[in-house]
Amino acid sequence: MALLELDAISKGYANGRAVTEVLHDVNLHIEEGEFVAIVGSSGSGKSTLVSLVTGLFAPDSGSIRFRGKPITGPGRDRGVVFQNYSLLPWLSVIENVLLAVDQVFPSLSKPKRREHAERYIAMVGLAAAADKKPSQLSGGMRQRVSVARALAMEPEMLILDEPLSALDALTRGKLQGELERICRESGKTILLITNDVDEGLLLADRIIPLSAGPRATLGASFTVDIARPRERRELNHDPKFKELRAAIIGELLESRKRGRVTAAKAQALRIPTTSSVEVLP
Repeated sequence: MALLELDAISKGYANGRAVTEVLHDVNLHIEEGEFVAIVGSSGSGKSTLVSLVTGLFAPDSGSIRFRGKPITGPGRDRGVVFQNYSLLPWLSVIENVLLAVDQVFPSLSKPKRREHAERYIAMVGLAAAADKKPSQLSGGMRQRVSVARALAMEPEMLILDEPLSALDALTRGKLQGELERICRESGKTILLITNDVDEGLLLADRIIPLSAGPRATLGASFTVDIARPRERRELNHDPKFKELRAAIIGELLESRKRGRVTAAKAQALRIPTTSSVEVLP
């Protein structure tokens, strides 16, 4: 039995009198210890998918199960790292992490809770900045605090919702390498949501493209059989990397074309649609 199971999931939103189906017939099974990346362009329904997996939304049809039990709401078994850091500015790094630790492990003594938080702060390389406020940190450091906080809750699955998309290219590239190390050392089951194919290839065991919306669905699964640890510079010269990258981007571009045809037909028939898709490079 897979750790996370999504079967025939569909989800839509009211648009006046009509309902726009954002996700259609989504099927996804993630095994324990696996690192899976969902790659899609803007407007494809990635945020809706995250909200379903975290339990913030319920699907209109289909089922979502974690360890065989239906997901009915948020839970500590699924930790989330968002793209906007979500740190309290008046608290230090250690205090932001302790805020989560205190909620999840109230039975631990205060010194033990601090020791627990410090272990994960050290894991993300911020031991020297533990007493600094978010305003004293770079964007990449703030995101590492968010990762430490999520890991400190010791969830069974870590959900990374475009965690590096708000960073500049140089910082993003550096933090991708750090994230690869952190995820490898933690041994967690991880679901990464991203719009960056290269990021997925650097980090994941498996990549699944999410087609253009509306009525987005998951495409074929691509196994990333490239040895770890992976270095970005070396990957650029790896024939397998180039082959996978071309295939995944091709799948995404083909889904965009299909989305345009669907939108054109809907417009011709005067059927409401909210298709708005950003082209991947």
